[in-house]
This record gives sequence, C-alpha cells and structure tokens, in this order.
Amino acid sequence: MEILKHPMGPYQTNCYIIRIEGKEIIIDPGVDATSWVMEHVTHPIAILNTHGHFDHVWSNKELKEKLKIPLYTPKGDVFLLSNSTWMPDLPPSIPDVQVDGDQCYTLEGIEVRFHHFPGHCPGCSMIEIGDVMFSGDFLFKDSIGRYDFPYSSPTDMKKSLEKMKLLNEDKTLYPGHGEKTTLFHEQQNVNYWLNRL
Repeated sequence: MEILKHPMGPYQTNCYIIRIEGKEIIIDPGVDATSWVMEHVTHPIAILNTHGHFDHVWSNKELKEKLKIPLYTPKGDVFLLSNSTWMPDLPPSIPDVQVDGDQCYTLEGIEVRFHHFPGHCPGCSMIEIGDVMFSGDFLFKDSIGRYDFPYSSPTDMKKSLEKMKLLNEDKTLYPGHGEKTTLFHEQQNVNYWLNRL
C-alpha cells in the first residue's frame, strides 16, 4: 500500500490517495484537490468521504465528473454536501452510496470498512483499509474533533469515544488535519477527553 497526502485549502485539510495493486482510492478531496488528484492517479476506483464538511468534500463533484467513479458518503452527512452553513457556494455533490453506520465494502478486491463515530457531525466516520485508518475529523494526533459546530453533538461524541476505546487492534491513523498517529496512542487520551465533555 502506498499513501499520498496533500493538505488542501485554507484549513489544510488532508486529501489522501491510497494506491493498492495499481488501483487508487481517493479520500476527502477538499478545496482545489482536483488538479493534485488528477496528476497522481492512473486507475482510480472510488472517492470516499469521512464526513460531509465542506473542506473535505469540495472537489467531490468535479472529480466524480472527470473520473466517472462512485462516491461513498456517510448517510448522516449527505445533506451537508449541498447545504453548507459555512460555505453556501459549495459545489453540490450526490453520493452513489450512502454509508449507513458501520459498513464494509469490497472495491475491486480492496476491502474498505467504515466505522461510524458521530459527534463532530452526524455522519462522522473513520475509514479502515488494511492496517491503517483515515480518521477524518474524529481523531487527530493528541486531540479530537470539535463538537460545538452546527449539527455537532457532545453526547454523541462521548458515546463515540467510548466505542473507540473498544477497538483492540492497533492501526496507524491518518487524520483530516495534521500528522499521523496511532489508534493505541489516541486511546490513551480518551479518558482525558471524556472528562472534558
């Protein structure tokens, strides 16, 4: 597996390209991601969103049209793809697959597993591929996603953190912003965040 990362737009939102056996999966194509993605893919098979905030989905529509590949978005955040309270000029996109909760898909022989962790937003998810997870804005290195935005829920965030504590296989985490970390490392911080909620 090869993982390419590029921070996009004013919020430096990480867009990822995962290359496995010559096939590529694009995760969270944010602001102005299209040209970078187009330069680095030869056999793209899908676009995946960890959640629906504008800085993670801005280039969904353009890339879908150019690459003719399906878009997978957590069901709880589909409404955000055409109704951004922060960015009313967000190019609207329509997912081909609405991911309902925890789901596993096989994309041209590649297993992709969505883990639903609402709180930051209703559909917030981590995406597991092999021995890595793309944590979007649920987990960052030594931090968690904000839970004071429109459609955020501190109650759901608390439940998600409790659920995350139960994952018992260490994975490298690639977050939506900043540098990579590991699941086991972030599990050490869970009680700190739970006490603050």
